[in-house]
Amino acid sequence: MEFRRLTDRIYYSMFDKEADRPVLGYVSGQKYSFMVDAGNSKSHMKAFHEALDKEGFKRPDMIAVTHWHWDHTFGMHAAEGITIAHEKTNNKLKEMAKWQWTDSEMKKRLETKVEIEFADTCIRKEYSLLSEIQVVTSDLSFVETMKIDLGGITAELHQVESPHSDDCVCIFIPEERVLFIGDAVGVDYYNNCFLDKDKLRSLIGAVEGFDFDTCVLGHAEPMSKENILNIMHSLLNRQENS
Repeated sequence: MEFRRLTDRIYYSMFDKEADRPVLGYVSGQKYSFMVDAGNSKSHMKAFHEALDKEGFKRPDMIAVTHWHWDHTFGMHAAEGITIAHEKTNNKLKEMAKWQWTDSEMKKRLETKVEIEFADTCIRKEYSLLSEIQVVTSDLSFVETMKIDLGGITAELHQVESPHSDDCVCIFIPEERVLFIGDAVGVDYYNNCFLDKDKLRSLIGAVEGFDFDTCVLGHAEPMSKENILNIMHSLLNRQENS
């Protein structure tokens, strides 16, 4: 796993397109260490822990997820710290925890459009044994916002309206001027890749309101505030002109 330094107190692992492994964030506080997103499997979480061990960093005391999609949450059962998710995220995870992870049941969910082909394909790449899939809810949940003092540095969790998913959460680290946004800018894969321009407009307003320099995305390189806003405005203009 490639582990990179973003600031003196923030690090992240690179995304991996092969099995749709997203970026995982790490914030080092004086009292607590904090992880952004839980990865897509026990194996993904283990690789992250090994990367931390190699650097001599403390394993996460807290792990917060940005939304319910499998690649950001299926590693949560392997977390060693306290897990945190939005209430809407947990509602979806409760539903998924009841699913059977067998070839036949996964095919049924594809046929009934409960699941999408991209996720099904990537899950099968990540899990050679489907029986190893474990879906759990978080230890703690919140509504709207949550603020955590990590010791000399703060993690602010904000639910935002997003075209990608109804439960998207941005995680702002004000002292380092870094904003983690997960996949909030993306289309809704569970609604025929629809991009809701009203939700995108709302997201743009929310992102503009954060005083940050660097934006960390779920499946791309970190970028500046100016660049992420340019991308969102470009997507909005394209949608409005289509």
